[in-house]
Amino acid sequence: MNGSQIYILISIVVLAVIMIVLALTRKKMQKPLSKLAAFAFSFVIAGIVFGDDRLISYSLMGIGVVLAVIDIVKKLKKEAK
Repeated sequence: MNGSQIYILISIVVLAVIMIVLALTRKKMQKPLSKLAAFAFSFVIAGIVFGDDRLISYSLMGIGVVLAVIDIVKKLKKEAK
């Protein structure tokens, strides 16, 4: 494994640990992730996994961020009504 693969592996493990800690510490989640937010999270993780090719990695992360922003805007409009 080269250096970048080790960093990718560490970042995936850290994200998994954070998700496990959040799942165990919260008795009841207030609101589960929406489908769009889960999809955005998947794109960001895929961008991290495919970090060797910068074009693909940044494209996947960008798509994930755009989907997350769309989800946030939808939720804000829904709350405003």
